[in-house]
Amino acid sequence: MTSDLIAGLRAVLDALHANRVEYALCGGLAMAVYGRVPATGDIDIVVRREQVQGAIEALREIGYSIEAHPKRFGASGIEIRRISRPDPETGELITVDLLTVPASLAGLWEHRRRLAWEGGDVWVLSPADLAHLKSLRSSGVDRDDIEWLEKIRD
Repeated sequence: MTSDLIAGLRAVLDALHANRVEYALCGGLAMAVYGRVPATGDIDIVVRREQVQGAIEALREIGYSIEAHPKRFGASGIEIRRISRPDPETGELITVDLLTVPASLAGLWEHRRRLAWEGGDVWVLSPADLAHLKSLRSSGVDRDDIEWLEKIRD
């Protein structure tokens, strides 16, 4: 994982914090917090449905201005709001996926953890909830991650 991705994540989390948006890291970077090298180039974050607009506004303040249309995550009821910005050095897009969960998956939110990582604190889904979220997509990488998460569950 590159230091650019970590710095980008820190900027995103600082913006959310400054705007009082509660979050939980998920996806590949959540795997990194638990000690597994991620196969990712984007930032995946769970936010409360009622705070998604505040999250988007916080990201706009730090240069995220390219928004995709919202999409549903299969039949799970999870909505994904993708917002990106061009990297000033490379021109490549840096992307944040904001996932909102329906009431039926409220446990994902309730079990999140605050952990020390890379010189700061980060809210992250629990290993069990991260595995559950990954099972909804179940790509090859997700299945490998789920197997690894099963070993560290508490």
